[in-house]
Amino acid sequence: MVVDRVSDDTVDRLLHALADSTRRDIVRRSVGGELSVSRLAEGYAMSFAAVQKHVAVLARAGLVAKVRRGRESLVVADPEALARARRALDALDAEWRGRVGRMSGLLARVPGDEEETPTRGQKQ
Repeated sequence: MVVDRVSDDTVDRLLHALADSTRRDIVRRSVGGELSVSRLAEGYAMSFAAVQKHVAVLARAGLVAKVRRGRESLVVADPEALARARRALDALDAEWRGRVGRMSGLLARVPGDEEETPTRGQKQ
């Protein structure tokens, strides 16, 4: 089985890009096909330039691609980038579940509720 390791820098860019609700919405809206940046901007109470900055963050993370068609700049989501983000989160989830499981095993072996055994100097 081949497991592609997503670099920490890539995970940082993906999670940073997806941390913002506007950017998540842009990805959601662009999954269905190409949307122009001007069309995207119509749906937000912010400037066109602000929407362009959000798109640029998503493009740097690889979540969307910008395509130039004539005078329009179109945005389209990259489903493989979303799959990479999912794999990175799944790997983190597995790592932490393993750690919690090991801690639970260690805590189960710690004496506490058992009958106390006499220590040196105590009478039996």
